[in-house]
Amino acid sequence: MRSLLHAMTLRWRLALLSGGLTFLVLCVFAIVIGQTTASRIRSDFRNEMSQAVDNLLSRKQLPVYYNSDNKATIPKSTLGTYAASNQAVIRVLYQSGGELATTDGAPNFDRLGLKPNRSGQVGGYRVLTRAVTLGINGSNVVGLPVYVQYARKTAPTEASVHQVRLLLLFGVLFGTGLALGAALMLSRRALAPITRLTATARDIAKTGDPNRSVPIPDTEDEVAELARTLDEMLQALETSREEREAVLARQRQFVADASHELRTPLTAVLANLELLAEVLDGERGEAARAALRSTQRMRRLVADLLLLARADAKREVPHAPTDLAQVLVDVAAEVGPVAGAHELSLDVRPAPVDGARDELHRMALNLIQNAFQHTPDGTHVHASVTTVGDRVRLVVEDDGPGVPEALRDEVFDRFVRGEGDRGGSVGLGLSIVRAVARSHGGDVVLEEPSNGGARFVVTLPAEKDDAAVSPAPDAPSYAMTNDS
Repeated sequence: MRSLLHAMTLRWRLALLSGGLTFLVLCVFAIVIGQTTASRIRSDFRNEMSQAVDNLLSRKQLPVYYNSDNKATIPKSTLGTYAASNQAVIRVLYQSGGELATTDGAPNFDRLGLKPNRSGQVGGYRVLTRAVTLGINGSNVVGLPVYVQYARKTAPTEASVHQVRLLLLFGVLFGTGLALGAALMLSRRALAPITRLTATARDIAKTGDPNRSVPIPDTEDEVAELARTLDEMLQALETSREEREAVLARQRQFVADASHELRTPLTAVLANLELLAEVLDGERGEAARAALRSTQRMRRLVADLLLLARADAKREVPHAPTDLAQVLVDVAAEVGPVAGAHELSLDVRPAPVDGARDELHRMALNLIQNAFQHTPDGTHVHASVTTVGDRVRLVVEDDGPGVPEALRDEVFDRFVRGEGDRGGSVGLGLSIVRAVARSHGGDVVLEEPSNGGARFVVTLPAEKDDAAVSPAPDAPSYAMTNDS
């Protein structure tokens, strides 16, 4: 029952509560009225019978005669006429027990269990018994002592009581239904402001825009207070969101500016360290080369941060028609000398896209370097570029150990590094891949080939006008290995 109530709406619960209370009140009212009415009907019935008996026992109503056999008798016509008006039956009995006179169809109440000198209810009749002395016409006897039994059926009276009870029951049910319907209508009207609040809150949840006002009823009740509280909460959330966005915007601007400003001094430091690494020998030369490697890593990190800051700030570099296949070939030529014992193979077809060549180059480079860094020596890495309909697909896959299950949901997040990272990365490579793909209207997903390993698929919109795109190499594929 409790689960059923929980499944109901507030409107129906309020209506059922109102209907239930109305039902209880009407039941109490019907019981009181029913008992009072039934007692009154039965009392009137008994009073009518008593009055009828009183009228019957007047000497003029029951004359006693002696017939030729010197036997007392009362004319049946007299009893029948008097009894017919109320559909009653009358019996006149000697006090010794014999029957003096009776109407047609009168039951023998003595056989039904009612003694001649008793009143009561038996056999569907209510019987009033009176002991009287009747005067006798034409006789020297002063009077004749008898019992007069006057009886009427109780069925009509009980039928009236039953009809009253049915009428009261119908009134209770009708009143309860009427109260339930009225409660539904009133609760719908009373809850209309809450319904509007719910609809507005649902729209805000769908659009994610808290910069809206909820409808506030022109009342001073609890619903209006709730609406005002929700409106104040939304305004506070909007203010908090604007402040948070402002802070994030300042942070992105700071990262972008800092990264941009760091590129110039880093370039100068790199040039000086490269010169020192060439001219110095021994420990000083080794220190210069170590500093050169650290500075080169810092330059890559700064470049990564600058690219991500631009992506966060929705800043796009100029786009131009670019052949993604040619970009992949250039990346393969760049990483070939550092491939180690990995085997790299390409399968490319002309695939023009509208994009920034440097960012696309960085995207493809990060995917291939990611495969080199997280797979053991001897792993085969395969990269391909194909055009499927109006989409260009860049796929980089390997037959290595694959991405651990724990990292699959966060592999594209920033600063996420796998345990097998052998390249000293900071965990921004795949984040940059996703940022570049999305800034070009595409996306990247991680798939798990049936034969193991990892498979990264980048999907970008294809460039419709490819007249200005330089053609890709004639050879559709080649392999590159480095065993040094």
